[in-house]
Amino acid sequence: MSEPFHSDSNVARVRGYLTGLQARIIAALEAVEGEGGARAVTDPWQKAPGELLQGDGITRIIEGGRVFERAGCGFSHVRGPKLPPSATQHRPELAGAPFEAMGVSLVFHPRNPYVPTVHMNVRMIAAGHPGQEPTCWFGGGMDLTPYYGFEEDAVHFHRTCHDALAPFGDDKYPRFKRWCDEYFYLKHRDEQRGVGGVFFDDFAELGFEQSLAMTQAVGDAFLSAYLPIVERREGTPYGERERDFQLYRRGRYVEFNLVWDRGTHFGLQSGGRTESILLSMPPLAAWAYRHEAAEGSPEAELTQRFLVRRDWL
Repeated sequence: MSEPFHSDSNVARVRGYLTGLQARIIAALEAVEGEGGARAVTDPWQKAPGELLQGDGITRIIEGGRVFERAGCGFSHVRGPKLPPSATQHRPELAGAPFEAMGVSLVFHPRNPYVPTVHMNVRMIAAGHPGQEPTCWFGGGMDLTPYYGFEEDAVHFHRTCHDALAPFGDDKYPRFKRWCDEYFYLKHRDEQRGVGGVFFDDFAELGFEQSLAMTQAVGDAFLSAYLPIVERREGTPYGERERDFQLYRRGRYVEFNLVWDRGTHFGLQSGGRTESILLSMPPLAAWAYRHEAAEGSPEAELTQRFLVRRDWL
């Protein structure tokens, strides 16, 4: 690493990219909502002086839209005196070290059950004990969580992820695809969260510049991966049955985010802004005791054909 992440030039460069990415994504969502449709609320925030965690961010969120029932996209840039346990399980030598982190994270919950929920995150973290050169690493990825499965949607999403990572090595997509399958897995349900995508964490092996470029490639590919699926499905007619199933499956999404997600744990353990951390929650969700879909139904097909680890390419 020729230049530490926390140098002024790198902080400004990475921050500029992330805030620009957030702005591009929100503009695209508002275009999908259409003229007269929902517009994002912009909520800039700053940690109060004297709080353990310092920093600022911008939360942008659409609620009650024509297409998106809830779509939150947050930018944050924080500094803290001590890395939380969720960030040091793979880096024990940095336990207790001061850190700096910035990233963009989003989760979109569409209104139509035939449009999948999506998650994307790109982030950069630097940490080091006083007197040491900081260690910098990157993380991120995107994954798709349908309520009704379509092969062409899953293939398109994975193909876009593959193509974004291809310039950085033939190993990246299959490795990060497998990592995504293993990460977005509800252990207590023995069930995949969705059809996956790509996921990487603690990544620095390409050096600072190329690791950053790879992370940016993932962020830049998001709209191309997701919006064609939205456009294909958002006009599909649906009724109470599909809506009830969507809310039931959203309950699984909540379970994963609260029980297993390291990003949620990192934010809460480090004293982050709770409202922004939990913007991934859907506005409505439901649970049912021992729910079983009828054999041969589209709801049963989701579990049998789509919530399994598959080679989508």
